[in-house]
Amino acid sequence: MSHTDARIARLREAMRRRGLSACIVPSSDPHLSEYLPARWQGRRWLSGFTGSVGTLVVTADFAGLWVDSRYWVQAEAQLAGTCVRLMKIASAAVPGHVDWLAGHVEAGGRIGVDGQVLGLAAFRALAAAAARAGAELDILADPLDEIWTDRPGLPAAPIYEHLPPHACVTRAEKLAQVREAMRGHGADVHFLCTLDDIAWLFNLRGSDVEYNPVFLAHALVGPDHATLFVAEGAMDEGVRAALAADGVEVAAYGQAAEALGSLERDQTLLIDPARVTCGVFHAMDPDVPRVEAINPSTLLKSRKTEAELANVREAMAQDGAALCEFFAWFEGALGRETVTELTIDEKLTAARARRPGYVCPSFGTIAGFNANGAMPHYRATPDSHAVIEGDGLLLIDSGGQYLGGTTDITRVVPVGTPSADQKADFTLVLKGMIALSRASFPRGTPSPMLDAIARAPIWEGGAEYGHGTGHGVGYFLNVHEGPQVISYRAAPGPHTAMEPGMITSNEPGIYRPGRWGVRIENLVANRSWLESELGEFLCFETLTLCPIDTRCIEPALMREDELAWLNDYHRTVYERVSPLVEGAALRWLERRCAPI
Repeated sequence: MSHTDARIARLREAMRRRGLSACIVPSSDPHLSEYLPARWQGRRWLSGFTGSVGTLVVTADFAGLWVDSRYWVQAEAQLAGTCVRLMKIASAAVPGHVDWLAGHVEAGGRIGVDGQVLGLAAFRALAAAAARAGAELDILADPLDEIWTDRPGLPAAPIYEHLPPHACVTRAEKLAQVREAMRGHGADVHFLCTLDDIAWLFNLRGSDVEYNPVFLAHALVGPDHATLFVAEGAMDEGVRAALAADGVEVAAYGQAAEALGSLERDQTLLIDPARVTCGVFHAMDPDVPRVEAINPSTLLKSRKTEAELANVREAMAQDGAALCEFFAWFEGALGRETVTELTIDEKLTAARARRPGYVCPSFGTIAGFNANGAMPHYRATPDSHAVIEGDGLLLIDSGGQYLGGTTDITRVVPVGTPSADQKADFTLVLKGMIALSRASFPRGTPSPMLDAIARAPIWEGGAEYGHGTGHGVGYFLNVHEGPQVISYRAAPGPHTAMEPGMITSNEPGIYRPGRWGVRIENLVANRSWLESELGEFLCFETLTLCPIDTRCIEPALMREDELAWLNDYHRTVYERVSPLVEGAALRWLERRCAPI
């Protein structure tokens, strides 16, 4: 019996003891984070699937893992030989397990899920489905507690200040902005759970979550004071004193629910239903008036200031220099030494680590050669990875956390001689990326509406890709940040409006399962372009500074204006990055920036 099957069997025994008909294990923690501390990696521990998104459902005679198309190939491989069935959904926004439960749990049954890690919006959808089936929802206990005997504890890494010149807006100014938004909602107090909102608001950083410089915390903001709930011992007296000077009290992490439950009934509480768990929600006194709206900090931190953008540009130049050093090494090493997908991660991280202001990777490096590149979220492991040899395409998606910004870049390079079909796919993806890079649009345009601009050249070539074209990016924070998202599968709500200062990825792709994958990604910033009697228009400033490999292009498929854009981009890359490199890295940069 596999480890997965044995653990599922133990879960079923625990379910029988609790009288549960079904158990749900989501990919989330009490802060609804994307990357989870080890303590909340329950879905991974149970199923063996290592992807970042997925929902596991277990009944007495069924176990299924719901994932979207980004993870189908990976999940199929990792679930093979286990009792867990792959359940494909169209996108992460379509919770297929909810409808499945409504149709398979009998009336009178009980569905168990840990309410401390279940988002409020997900809870409401699940509760409605359970009611339709005549079933009961049990959110009071974590189903894994009694079977995960060596479960990791809570992280408590040191919390430190994000200081000038990289912190460009003071903590007091940010608190004032949030309180102004609270007054606009008629709220007296505001509760926050999301870690990047809290880190941004208080100008603090940490390392409790892999790749994201954040720390476990809750926060309660009042009209003239605030309380930050963090792990005991994680904050030294100097940081505490700096917070106290701005009217911020520090309390134990575990006291957040008690503080929330003790609010006075004449106080109106602002919460974001998309960014709190149902466990937090049910800790509140139901008689305390509530306003539900997006966290003001989510909107505020998405719009980078001019000073922050200046720091981001410098971080991009340093990141580009690191990539030049890496690619110069890579091209020199091919055919002379063994290079694997794991080697790429090691060498690229080392190149970034030599750059000023570098802190850590912004996500796990994706280095996929040929068929592995067809899995958008592929991750090489010591047990399963490819050697880079022969002919084909190598896709590298990587990024770094710098004190002055967060980077995320994907490049595809040829190994040996790329085929005509590979060149055609590469060129279609490049055309899509260029089309979006050159777009202009009215300020306030819902970001999902821009998706078709990048997809049009790819659709015209008879291809499609299953992920979104763009996500927001933080400022020395999470590499995936809202509220904007460029994806036609996302709802174009008012909070997805494109505003000046937002940083978004531009990353169309084409994936041929079992053969190769192509994705080209730059980060772009919204800039004001034109104001007229018809309104204000925005355009994109490309921030990423690294050559796009012209050896993979089929020039006959490119228009003159597209070639002109590419040559202009490479001219900018050379001007900005060449002063930061020398020797083999400079010679590589010169070759790859040559006009075509």
